Amino acid sequence: MMNTFELTEALINDLLFSMEDQEGEFYMDTQDAMIVESANLEDNRNRYINLPDWDSSDGFRLMERFTVGVRNPLVREELSTALNRGKGVFRAFKNVLHAYPTIEKRWFSFKEREMKREVIRWYNALRDEWGMERIGTEPEETDDLILEDFIFRPVQEKDIAEAAFLHRLCLEEYQANGKRPFPQAERNIAECIVFIAETGSGDFAAYISAARDQNNEIFYITALEVKAEYRSLGIGEELLSRFIEKFAPHDAAMLSIDLPVEYEGFSRVLLRNNFKPYAIRYYSNLVPEAKM
Repeated sequence: MMNTFELTEALINDLLFSMEDQEGEFYMDTQDAMIVESANLEDNRNRYINLPDWDSSDGFRLMERFTVGVRNPLVREELSTALNRGKGVFRAFKNVLHAYPTIEKRWFSFKEREMKREVIRWYNALRDEWGMERIGTEPEETDDLILEDFIFRPVQEKDIAEAAFLHRLCLEEYQANGKRPFPQAERNIAECIVFIAETGSGDFAAYISAARDQNNEIFYITALEVKAEYRSLGIGEELLSRFIEKFAPHDAAMLSIDLPVEYEGFSRVLLRNNFKPYAIRYYSNLVPEAKM
């Protein structure tokens, strides 16, 4: 009869490492609860068993699943291109991720979580044979850890130029895509209250800016802009939440934002942060718009 063994965290890590090694031939030593690279299978069929099935095709399918779930369209397109190139797919995929450290960390978390699920399914099949109760099958989600890579803080003088540069990039993007910027976005950023997000290495990632009305009763959000490579990670919502916590209601009675129709999806974020619809703004061009 096969030996039973406990699936410890250390053993899981060893299994993951061995599963990804496509060169070696590894087995599970159920007697000593360890991974071995060679074994005498003829006389020890109950002692040595195969590891969970995992080959390059499994790795490729995992990359495809991750790519589909990447919400940043810029990164998703680059990853899709890497997967469709034929030869050198794995290296190309890694090269794209290396250019986006935050997405890369998300990939490592995703891959580890999904491979752990395979290990747990394999282990539970063994426990079925042993007549033992199954263990839990859902490794802990790690997506929320992504925001821990960012620092959220009030603006410093050195940030003004970075925020202005990002704003210019966003304006160019709006024009290229036929979109419109935030209606309040042309306010001088140096005259606004600004909160920023930066990476752990100090790279400027995003900012939110707001200005008071003449009676100091309302904050108007003038801009909420995120660098392309850091979008769809929850940074915009986190900046908004931090801004509300930092400045309201101490400095004004109301916080207002005009949301361009192209970004209507962001309304879900606003509703989660206790915003309520106030008005719908319509416009009509008296002069025909130039064709893009």
